[in-house]
Amino acid sequence: MFKMNKFWERAFFILSYITQGSSYMSPRAYAIMHRMHHAYTDTEQDPHSPSFSKNIFAMMWRTRNIYVKIFEGTMEIEPRFLKNLPGWPAFDRWANSTMSRLLWALVYVAIFVVYAHSPWVYLLLPVVLSMGAFHGAVINWFAHKYGYRNFRLRNTSENLFTVDFLMLGESYHNNHHKYPSSPNFGVRWHEVDPMYPVIRFLSWLHIIHLPKLVPHPVPAPLETQA
Repeated sequence: MFKMNKFWERAFFILSYITQGSSYMSPRAYAIMHRMHHAYTDTEQDPHSPSFSKNIFAMMWRTRNIYVKIFEGTMEIEPRFLKNLPGWPAFDRWANSTMSRLLWALVYVAIFVVYAHSPWVYLLLPVVLSMGAFHGAVINWFAHKYGYRNFRLRNTSENLFTVDFLMLGESYHNNHHKYPSSPNFGVRWHEVDPMYPVIRFLSWLHIIHLPKLVPHPVPAPLETQA
């Protein structure tokens, strides 16, 4: 989608760690896994496919195991998935460590102790601790089962919401599988990707460098497409 220099790459490593906390995932390992998802969609080699898991929790566990193998270097990766990856091994070792995740958990518990106005609020604590995995599971499970399609592709990807205010554009999954390198996940007028203006703003500031953007043609209704 875009490029950035090493300074900004490491700045975003740190920002990702701060905002993701206990859910932090190595950008390098995640990039490899995401490339595999696009290359192997809906096959047994897909790291997260509803087609090869009994339920959403089984898929999350399978995804977790594949992620760990990629991160630890115990899984053979095709060379095509290893090009132009972000990397900061020393930082990733700490951010992915058990100690780091436990420290974040203590921070979250402390916040709940101070601000929770009812014992029922503590039911949200597991959600906070696993928010990253939960978000990924929602997209990779439900957006391959439910929704609508703008494009007839050789996979089960769907656009989960017609107006995506919950997943910040991520739920336009069918569009993303059609144009995987596009920074704008929306295609139709109502498919507003709220992160696209942010990306354009970062480009304007020269923090990232976007390639020349080519507008996507608006698809005809799927039922009339050849």
